[in-house]
Amino acid sequence: MSDQTNNLALPYILPSQAQKHVPHNDALQRLDAVVQLTILAERQGPPPTPLEGDRYLVGADPEGEWLGRQGLVSIWQDGAWAYLQPNPGWRAFFLDTHQLRAFDGANWNVISLDADGSLPMIGINAAADEINRLAIASDASLFSHSGQGHQLKINKADSSETGTLVFQTAWSGRAEMGLAGSDAFSIKVSSDGNDWSTAIAVAPDGVVRTPSRPIARASLSTGTASPPPASRTGFTDIHAEQGGFELGAAVPSGTGARLIVPVEGFYLLSLSVSTLASSDHMVAIEVNGTTVIASASGPASTSPARQNTTTIVWLNQGDWLALLHSGTAQYEFGPAKTELCAVML
Repeated sequence: MSDQTNNLALPYILPSQAQKHVPHNDALQRLDAVVQLTILAERQGPPPTPLEGDRYLVGADPEGEWLGRQGLVSIWQDGAWAYLQPNPGWRAFFLDTHQLRAFDGANWNVISLDADGSLPMIGINAAADEINRLAIASDASLFSHSGQGHQLKINKADSSETGTLVFQTAWSGRAEMGLAGSDAFSIKVSSDGNDWSTAIAVAPDGVVRTPSRPIARASLSTGTASPPPASRTGFTDIHAEQGGFELGAAVPSGTGARLIVPVEGFYLLSLSVSTLASSDHMVAIEVNGTTVIASASGPASTSPARQNTTTIVWLNQGDWLALLHSGTAQYEFGPAKTELCAVML
């Protein structure tokens, strides 16, 4: 029978042994050193003023009193250094780095729950779950570089899947950007977390689209007419529309409906006028039936003619647009004839 235990080399009290307290106390000291093992730090040489019970890991290039003791656990006991040889599987908490590490027979490795070094989920001041396997509650998060740069990667398995960043208010989505169901990069917004509008979409070939940008191309139905002076022409057809332009009530003193502005902002307005004959005429873009912001005019003529005018103006949500006439002319209406185009800048 051996006179010590197999794993920790604790001395047995042998039959008829004198001074039985000596091996007993030695065993207690070893247990005190290795149970709940806490290592202050890994050092090459002993500290100048160790305290009773302090434990250190002797580094690869030991110095002074630790010379030749590399890899051993050094314990200050009874005014001297005692040494323990760690066995594979020993675990220790390193106070200087706040890491739990395990000895594999050669190195002390940071403990991971999985053999491949990964964790199934982690919560930092928050509770992780099967969907949010990484959960962080913090005033800020920092991702920095270990060289010259840093990349944050969001990968999806297939083009039809989603890889996005979602921004929320009170756990309700308000903005989302990334690859949402395709390989086009998009930025979407929502006011309630249910109904979403795509503000920007960038195709894989680099083409940028703004599908919610207010745009309209409007005219009366195709035909000819000679509106009297001081009358208004509205619109019956919107040939191109996005972003919320719509037709409203009938224009006062005229024909057609008002073109309603969907959202406030600067707009580029372009008016094209097509006449078959004229006795000196002018057509103005009018806002809310009160304010003329641009006009196109032509001299008396018996031949077809075209005039154009373009302006940039601030418009408010709910403003309406119409055309105000002066003079007399026979107009052609319809797309690419007499029409108004509006684009929010």
